[in-house]
Amino acid sequence: MSAIHEQAMNYVYQQVLQRLVGHFSRTERTSLQLLIQRIVVAAGGMERIGEYKVLLAHGAGAGSSYVLTLLRAAQLTLAGRAPGTFQLRVATLRHAGMTQTALDTLHRGYSALFLHDDPRVELLMVENREVLPFNHLRPASATARDNSRRNVLMVGHQTSGDLRQTLCNDAYLALGDFYQRVTTCNGGVHALVSGDSARKQREYLAWLKRAALLAGATLPEQEPLVLSGLFARMDEWSNVYYGDLYGEHYEKVDTCDTDAPRHLAYVSVADLMEEVDYPGGSLLRQFMAYQPDEFGFHFSHASCANPLLMAHLRGLQAECLRELDYEEGAQGFMQQAALFMRHKQIPEHLIAQAATPDGRALSAGYAQAMFGLDDNQLNCLMFSPFIGHGERLESFLRECHPGMLVALAELHKALQGKPVAEMLVQWAIDISGLPLHLLQHLYRKRPAAAVPCMAPPQHATAAMATRQLAGR
Repeated sequence: MSAIHEQAMNYVYQQVLQRLVGHFSRTERTSLQLLIQRIVVAAGGMERIGEYKVLLAHGAGAGSSYVLTLLRAAQLTLAGRAPGTFQLRVATLRHAGMTQTALDTLHRGYSALFLHDDPRVELLMVENREVLPFNHLRPASATARDNSRRNVLMVGHQTSGDLRQTLCNDAYLALGDFYQRVTTCNGGVHALVSGDSARKQREYLAWLKRAALLAGATLPEQEPLVLSGLFARMDEWSNVYYGDLYGEHYEKVDTCDTDAPRHLAYVSVADLMEEVDYPGGSLLRQFMAYQPDEFGFHFSHASCANPLLMAHLRGLQAECLRELDYEEGAQGFMQQAALFMRHKQIPEHLIAQAATPDGRALSAGYAQAMFGLDDNQLNCLMFSPFIGHGERLESFLRECHPGMLVALAELHKALQGKPVAEMLVQWAIDISGLPLHLLQHLYRKRPAAAVPCMAPPQHATAAMATRQLAGR
């Protein structure tokens, strides 16, 4: 970079900083100075700040978008005060439920902050365990979509249609691998910055540990003492879970070749967000052009992770299992989730129409587009007719496919591995969305115990892990 070009870019960055800070309230300007102080202390002083690399895991929600604005303001403020400033890595886990709206929102925010061409900034995306440069126009990986689709179906059948586990597990269980990769690739990072509260971290870790225990994980006596060890433990629990779910059909993915992990500092900004109404402020709405995603996945709220899709599944559940109307089931969920949805600024017209035919069509279209699942396959998932030697298979056929009752005995034979007509096998594959060998695997399994998603933990392990994350 020539001296003239560097001078011009520095001028641009200072203009970005002025416009950014112009949207800060007095409280937020104080928060900015506190964040700068925390990062400088974590780096070991101003003389080391130019070599310090900070990571933000960006989930496309309002919270992480707000933290990004604080980090960018801190980075550019330090650049104006000293010869150097910290390096910033922003990484996003692209899961099956991430919509184009979410990707576009990320891109607009990055553009507003002038991140794309800044050599001090690294924008990454992890999809299907692969670290890639961020590109909001990159088509979704067909392999990743197929894997997520299969995982959603397998979890749904194994848990007898538990909505939270069906929609949450695949994304939640990927976090251990995600953090290992984004903290160690390309030279690694020195610190992780997060706006998540200690309570949210504690609840997530408690849920993950519970899921691993139910899958047969053995918990070691010694707890991990560093963040890298915690991320490795999270990934280990994920492998145990999927190993139990798929049995002999599970192919464990080896940990990627990464640089040797270093000790990671943890910089919390949760306290800096408590007194700020950032979702509705001009900083996100105007400067970042932030757009709430009505179908956005909310990692920290398992009970409403994807409220419109969960309402759709509850409606299908009411139809096929409870002899109620679709509208009754969907409306019941929407009443429970109304406050959450308004807090997340989901448009009122979508909340109102969720339990209507139009809302049903919208949600069904989303399930098809994101997961490749139609209503027949979702109904089958809700019924879970194959698990436990097909104990619900007859009632499933009687309720949803009465014309297939004559083939009940033959379906049992197919699920037991005995030869039957190919047409019947294909029907089972189409109606479930799963290949025959996995249907036979489900047939031999018993239903899984329920996991109390995100329930407040009362045990030492989760509290210990949270203290590690919070740096206490």
